[in-house]
Amino acid sequence: MSRKYKSEAMSAIHELMADLHAGGVIDKQTMRHFDDACLTPIRPLKPEEIKAIREKENVSQTVFANYLNVTSSLISKWERGEKRPSGASLKLLTLVEKNGLSAVT
Repeated sequence: MSRKYKSEAMSAIHELMADLHAGGVIDKQTMRHFDDACLTPIRPLKPEEIKAIREKENVSQTVFANYLNVTSSLISKWERGEKRPSGASLKLLTLVEKNGLSAVT
């Protein structure tokens, strides 16, 4: 997956820190701190955006729900704006938006 950084400088900093982490110089907690500081945060999705993601993949609410491991009624509530996805669900939706359903299979 392609990462989106806040700036070119943040990209360079993150790459250096990832190399240090891979070499055992910094721990996971420190690496998470740099992930938070350098990577562009996940943005909230509007109901119409969620529906557009699902329709782009040409699947029903039930099939989409199965891919995301949620109920079809929750997908319906997200698409109507009654509830908003957060946490892991929002991350999965963002992955599907960028990379298609194959990203979560």
